[in-house]
Amino acid sequence: MKNREIILNWLKRARSNLERAKIGKVSQGILYEDLCFDAQQAVEKSLKAILIKLNQSFPKTHSIGILLKLIEEAGVEIPKNINQAKLLTAYAVDARYPGDYVNVKHFSHPFGKYISH
Repeated sequence: MKNREIILNWLKRARSNLERAKIGKVSQGILYEDLCFDAQQAVEKSLKAILIKLNQSFPKTHSIGILLKLIEEAGVEIPKNINQAKLLTAYAVDARYPGDYVNVKHFSHPFGKYISH
Protein backbone atom coordinates (compact mmCIF):
# COMPACT_ATOMS: atom_id res chain seq x y z
CA MET A 1 0.00 0.00 0.00
CA LYS A 2 1.42 3.38 -1.00
CA ASN A 3 1.69 6.25 1.46
CA ARG A 4 -1.07 8.19 -0.31
CA GLU A 5 -3.48 5.30 0.14
CA ILE A 6 -2.47 4.86 3.79
CA ILE A 7 -2.97 8.59 4.42
CA LEU A 8 -6.40 8.52 2.79
CA ASN A 9 -7.36 5.51 4.93
CA TRP A 10 -6.29 7.29 8.13
CA LEU A 11 -8.26 10.38 7.10
CA LYS A 12 -11.32 8.31 6.18
CA ARG A 13 -11.29 6.78 9.67
CA ALA A 14 -10.72 10.21 11.25
CA ARG A 15 -13.71 11.63 9.37
CA SER A 16 -15.85 8.73 10.53
CA ASN A 17 -14.95 9.42 14.17
CA LEU A 18 -15.57 13.14 13.70
CA GLU A 19 -18.96 12.54 12.12
CA ARG A 20 -19.98 10.31 15.03
CA ALA A 21 -18.77 12.92 17.52
CA LYS A 22 -20.64 15.69 15.71
CA ILE A 23 -23.92 13.81 15.93
CA GLY A 24 -23.80 14.70 19.59
CA LYS A 25 -25.94 13.59 22.49
CA VAL A 26 -29.12 13.03 20.51
CA SER A 27 -30.47 10.57 23.07
CA GLN A 28 -30.05 9.77 26.76
CA GLY A 29 -28.30 6.53 25.80
CA ILE A 30 -25.33 8.36 24.31
CA LEU A 31 -22.59 9.19 26.82
CA TYR A 32 -20.53 12.36 26.59
CA GLU A 33 -17.48 10.20 27.32
CA ASP A 34 -18.08 8.30 24.08
CA LEU A 35 -18.43 11.53 22.12
CA CYS A 36 -15.14 12.70 23.64
CA PHE A 37 -13.52 9.40 22.64
CA ASP A 38 -14.62 9.86 19.04
CA ALA A 39 -13.29 13.44 19.04
CA GLN A 40 -9.97 12.20 20.41
CA GLN A 41 -9.80 9.47 17.77
CA ALA A 42 -10.51 11.95 14.98
CA VAL A 43 -7.58 14.11 16.10
CA GLU A 44 -5.25 11.16 16.69
CA LYS A 45 -5.89 9.62 13.26
CA SER A 46 -5.54 12.98 11.50
CA LEU A 47 -2.19 13.60 13.17
CA LYS A 48 -0.97 10.14 12.17
CA ALA A 49 -1.93 10.91 8.56
CA ILE A 50 0.14 14.11 8.76
CA LEU A 51 3.11 12.21 10.15
CA ILE A 52 2.94 9.70 7.30
CA LYS A 53 2.79 12.59 4.81
CA LEU A 54 5.91 14.00 6.49
CA ASN A 55 7.62 10.57 6.25
CA GLN A 56 7.93 10.53 10.04
CA SER A 57 7.60 7.31 11.97
CA PHE A 58 5.52 7.29 15.14
CA PRO A 59 4.98 4.89 18.01
CA LYS A 60 1.72 3.12 18.72
CA THR A 61 0.28 5.77 20.99
CA HIS A 62 -2.97 7.52 21.77
CA SER A 63 -1.12 10.59 23.07
CA ILE A 64 -2.01 13.63 21.03
CA GLY A 65 0.84 15.49 22.76
CA ILE A 66 3.42 12.98 21.54
CA LEU A 67 2.06 13.10 17.98
CA LEU A 68 2.05 16.91 17.95
CA LYS A 69 5.62 16.95 19.26
CA LEU A 70 6.72 14.64 16.44
CA ILE A 71 5.07 16.91 13.88
CA GLU A 72 6.81 19.91 15.43
CA GLU A 73 10.14 18.08 15.37
CA ALA A 74 9.58 17.54 11.63
CA GLY A 75 9.59 21.33 11.22
CA VAL A 76 5.88 22.10 11.23
CA GLU A 77 4.74 24.93 13.50
CA ILE A 78 1.70 23.90 15.54
CA PRO A 79 -0.85 26.70 16.08
CA LYS A 80 -1.60 27.37 19.75
CA ASN A 81 -5.29 26.46 19.45
CA ILE A 82 -4.37 23.07 17.95
CA ASN A 83 -2.19 22.34 20.98
CA GLN A 84 -5.38 22.41 23.07
CA ALA A 85 -6.26 19.08 21.45
CA LYS A 86 -3.82 17.48 23.90
CA LEU A 87 -6.63 17.68 26.44
CA LEU A 88 -8.53 15.03 24.48
CA THR A 89 -5.87 12.40 25.22
CA ALA A 90 -7.59 11.68 28.54
CA TYR A 91 -10.55 10.30 26.58
CA ALA A 92 -8.46 7.84 24.55
CA VAL A 93 -8.44 5.03 27.09
CA ASP A 94 -9.52 5.76 30.67
CA ALA A 95 -12.89 7.31 29.84
CA ARG A 96 -13.91 4.13 28.00
CA TYR A 97 -13.82 2.02 31.15
CA PRO A 98 -16.46 2.49 33.86
CA GLY A 99 -15.03 3.62 37.17
CA ASP A 100 -11.71 4.85 35.78
CA TYR A 101 -12.81 8.42 35.15
CA VAL A 102 -15.03 11.22 36.36
CA ASN A 103 -18.36 11.14 34.53
CA VAL A 104 -18.79 13.94 32.03
CA LYS A 105 -22.10 15.64 32.87
CA HIS A 106 -21.93 18.15 30.02
CA PHE A 107 -19.39 18.92 27.38
CA SER A 108 -17.51 22.08 28.29
CA HIS A 109 -14.24 21.23 26.55
CA PRO A 110 -12.92 23.86 24.09
CA PHE A 111 -13.86 21.48 21.27
CA GLY A 112 -17.39 21.08 22.58
CA LYS A 113 -18.83 23.42 19.99
CA TYR A 114 -17.90 20.84 17.38
CA ILE A 115 -19.43 17.78 18.99
CA SER A 116 -22.26 18.70 21.34
CA HIS A 117 -25.85 19.66 20.64
